[in-house]
Amino acid sequence: MPDSFDIVIAGGGMVGISLALQLGAVLPPETSVLLVEGFPIPAPTPGQAPDYHPAFDARSTALSYSSRLIYEQMQVWDDLCQWLCPIESIHVSSRGRFGSTLLRASEHNWSALGYVVENSWLGNTLIRQLHATGRVEIRSPAKVVGATPRGAGVSLQLEGESPEIAAGLLLVADGASSGLRDYLGVAVQEKPYQQHALVANIAFAEPHRGCAYERFTDEGPLAVLPLLPARAGEQRGALVWTLPPERARHLSSCPDEEFLQTLQQRFGYRLGRLLQVGERHEYPLSLVQSSEQVRQGVVVMGNAAHALHPVAGQGFNLALRDVAELGRVLAQGIGEGLPPGDLGLLQRYQRRQQPDQERTIAFSDRVPALFMHADPLLGMGRDLALSGLDFLPGLKREFVRHAAGVSATGGQANG
Repeated sequence: MPDSFDIVIAGGGMVGISLALQLGAVLPPETSVLLVEGFPIPAPTPGQAPDYHPAFDARSTALSYSSRLIYEQMQVWDDLCQWLCPIESIHVSSRGRFGSTLLRASEHNWSALGYVVENSWLGNTLIRQLHATGRVEIRSPAKVVGATPRGAGVSLQLEGESPEIAAGLLLVADGASSGLRDYLGVAVQEKPYQQHALVANIAFAEPHRGCAYERFTDEGPLAVLPLLPARAGEQRGALVWTLPPERARHLSSCPDEEFLQTLQQRFGYRLGRLLQVGERHEYPLSLVQSSEQVRQGVVVMGNAAHALHPVAGQGFNLALRDVAELGRVLAQGIGEGLPPGDLGLLQRYQRRQQPDQERTIAFSDRVPALFMHADPLLGMGRDLALSGLDFLPGLKREFVRHAAGVSATGGQANG
């Protein structure tokens, strides 16, 4: 007889583990959940917490206020706090033009507009909580390589393993280039942006004071997010720089001095002189959307469902809101006596999340193009719109709430 689980999560990255924690927190204890991940998920050393050593080359993620609310519900936030740098303000500007605005957390009675965390420490915290709860079975390294509809659920084949696993519901969370999504025959719509993102950590002379910078240029958005100081005390920021492909390739491999000089010219001296750049990575940008997110016994999640332009850092935060809503819908459905893979139940989840997904995807898709447009009248309109946020507090408040994802969760921002 095959192994049998109510829910199987294929993919143990940040979205997959967040899914496992959410389901473990909201579903009845008798609901069996299996997490399958291709890379080893290490078990923590009993009684020993890891020391925090911020690395200069670490990759980072910006968490919105809505993500804080979700991780608080998962009992993750208190452990994560020590590794976060709060975003107390966001300076938005357009290079070479007068339009700009400053968004402050204090204006909304929030402790922060968002938070920046190095991926390694976010992952470490999620894994520690996953082991601490003990609610989810883990198989790693392992990989789901086949899925076939069987009755109300799916039959899963793990690489190199036999017999198959029976699952009432398969959650596909194995990334933007999901092999399992392709195996299931779920088509994707891809819109290449003809741009690359260059990411690196930067050291600068002046303290950032918790301010994030979003600077729109004729080449694309340039963001610098505040980070905790490095081990040697350097003031650090996480750079996400959108560029034409050839320019991104050149700047990813040119000498450090040339890179810092070029970035200084584009960004300016708001943080003083740029002193150091860490390891640089660049990758092509596309909007990738799954043509289906739900079918009987299957939900496509995270980057496998929608991979976004990095402007405003909305992709992971949208995925977390999907995770939270799916957990709520499944808990409600199981309470009604429905199996977790019931198509009507999964369509209920999709209907509830569709407005949030459409708003967020449209925002991340349109904003970069709007600011790169060369039309002078449009440029004047952009400047007036940015500057106007400072004179229209109601509009500014809604703009911030949308960026924070608070309205999408229904949560209240109480600091």
